[in-house]
Amino acid sequence: MSDNVVHLHKNNPPAPEPATVTTLTVVPEPAPAAPVPLWVRSGRAVKHAVTHETTKTTARAIARHTLYVAGGAKIAAKRTWDGRTASRYERMFRAAEAAGNYEVAAEWEERGQQFRAARHRRRMDLLHSPVDAAKGVAVGTGMGIGGLVALGIVMAIATKDVTHVVTPLMAVVEFINLLIWIVQVVWGPALTIGPFLALLALWAVGSKQQAAPAWALPAIVRNGEGEPITPSIVVKALRDLGVAPLRNAIKEMGDAGASMLGPIRIAGCGVEVDVTLPSGVATNEIQNRRRKLAENLSRHEHEVFIMIPQAARTVRLWIADSGALDEPIGPSPLVTDATATANYQTGKAPWGQDLRGDAAELSLYQRHLLITGRSNQGKTAALRALVLWLALDRSVQFWIADLKGVGDWSMFNGIAGVLIEGPSDGHVIQATEMVEDAVREMNRRIEERLANPNIKFRPLIVIVDEAQKAFMCPAVDDAKRPYGGSKATSRYFMGTRTIHNQGRAVDVLLWQGTQDPTDQNLPKLVREGAHTRASLVLGSESQAKMALGDKAVEDGAAPHMLRQGLDKGTLVVASDGIDMPTGQSSITVRTHFIDDEPAVEIADRARALRDGVTTLRAIERGEERDALADIVAALGEASRLPTTDVLKRLAMLDQDTYGTWTNGDLKRVLEAQGEEPKKSHGRMVVHKDHVLRAIAHRDVDGSASAS
Repeated sequence: MSDNVVHLHKNNPPAPEPATVTTLTVVPEPAPAAPVPLWVRSGRAVKHAVTHETTKTTARAIARHTLYVAGGAKIAAKRTWDGRTASRYERMFRAAEAAGNYEVAAEWEERGQQFRAARHRRRMDLLHSPVDAAKGVAVGTGMGIGGLVALGIVMAIATKDVTHVVTPLMAVVEFINLLIWIVQVVWGPALTIGPFLALLALWAVGSKQQAAPAWALPAIVRNGEGEPITPSIVVKALRDLGVAPLRNAIKEMGDAGASMLGPIRIAGCGVEVDVTLPSGVATNEIQNRRRKLAENLSRHEHEVFIMIPQAARTVRLWIADSGALDEPIGPSPLVTDATATANYQTGKAPWGQDLRGDAAELSLYQRHLLITGRSNQGKTAALRALVLWLALDRSVQFWIADLKGVGDWSMFNGIAGVLIEGPSDGHVIQATEMVEDAVREMNRRIEERLANPNIKFRPLIVIVDEAQKAFMCPAVDDAKRPYGGSKATSRYFMGTRTIHNQGRAVDVLLWQGTQDPTDQNLPKLVREGAHTRASLVLGSESQAKMALGDKAVEDGAAPHMLRQGLDKGTLVVASDGIDMPTGQSSITVRTHFIDDEPAVEIADRARALRDGVTTLRAIERGEERDALADIVAALGEASRLPTTDVLKRLAMLDQDTYGTWTNGDLKRVLEAQGEEPKKSHGRMVVHKDHVLRAIAHRDVDGSASAS
């Protein structure tokens, strides 16, 4: 039986059943672990000591301070060499020549020649100096001894003691002996301490210049606020961009590249500096390394903007204070000032602030507008802020189509002559016909302008938000003409192109807001027709060029560099209607956000300035029309309107029925009820109370219905 198994038998007499056997398993105790050899424990201890953070920090500190001495010696030697030779002048000469500044190069060359001439004179003087020195010593010694003896004679005569003749001479000898004794006492300690003092001086020079490898330098602890921008930081950031010609030019410059920089100016919540690049370095080489430059400046990419001013071979850097662009800019003046007014012709809309913190105001006078950007980044809010301001000018008319249809533009009911809200193809068809009505209104104004060049028109702003839906609409009309698309048969496309071509002259303007621009949802000819182009964050540089144009992007406009979700309401604007630094073709604007509630209050103020505008919210088709009732609807809350305005509103109400009506048709319908238009101040007008009276007395068979 195994030692590990024990069988226990009960002491009972035999029974028919077999005895019960219980088996116990005894688990052996584990053998004691073998002791770890001493050399293994020592190796682990050594490894732990070597890899410990304190050990590594100490080693770096020792290496750093040792290398400070070596680096300081190198710097001192270089300074000595520069002081004794013309290398400094040669270096400055080459730097000026590399930068293309030949006048400065000639000046440094002349200074170098002057230094060499002076050095030659000094060396020639050294050849004659030993003889001159010997003569001087001999003459001086003879005169000195003679003077001392003469002084002794005078003292002997005065004291009647002949021994005083040598007294002055002996005093000088004793003084010289004292100096020799002092030198003997000091010389030993000086020889001992002198090398240490020299090493300390070299260490101080190396420490001040951080003359040690990066791995040996102490880790830089940043507080998250960013470093202050100084000339040395800017030059170092440019030097480390990885542009070889730029790095070599900075290395050759005697002033370490400081001559490239203009003055660093405070500009809003950051600083601005112009950098003149050396010959052989293109501005786009700096633009293409925006992220690396920002990180070299201890900033995030969105906190550094690179622009191209008018000066040749120059880039303008705007560097934000760390975190400043994440702070809100405050409410719009339209919200804080209940007395604010607008003037379409001479005023400017308070849109927001530029990066320098200055007010960004946009002129809207006779300018078509395009705002684009990704969804939910503030496009509608930016566009609506401009319309809210302009609505405070009672002379301006609005036709609005909101193809999103979630109520963003509902507060313009009673302000806009047309307000279409909805995302369906039917709403797109209505928006298209609204644009075509604007084309007809534009043509009518042009005809009147030809007859009377001095005539003035009320501005008509046609607004289509989410215009990409109109361009992408698949619907076709009865003549098989598509509403969407970008062909010559596309109704919306041709309507927008026609307004872009001629509308500005008679103050019929088109403002569009659209999402990510492509050739499919925003054709090139429509993009190029806008005078003011603005973009929120986009996904790529190609989209940025579609939104703003190639010129603006090549000059530094970068909406594709904005941050999705974090830079809501931040626009890059290309327009001659906004003030921007000379030479720039775009400007970045942080727009004021006007929420729905204050937007309604501003709209109420605008509505109070107007004489009851009836807003057409939908265009009904395919039904029999009651002409007199439609005329009343067209008049709205106005007591009377010129016949031309009534015809225009009737056409918007139902293009199929009233689109071809003339003054004669309107007069025929009213005369049939005995209420023809009357003349007022030289214009034919329709009185609302006359039409209501005609409805009250008309025949019950509906003789006033439109045919």
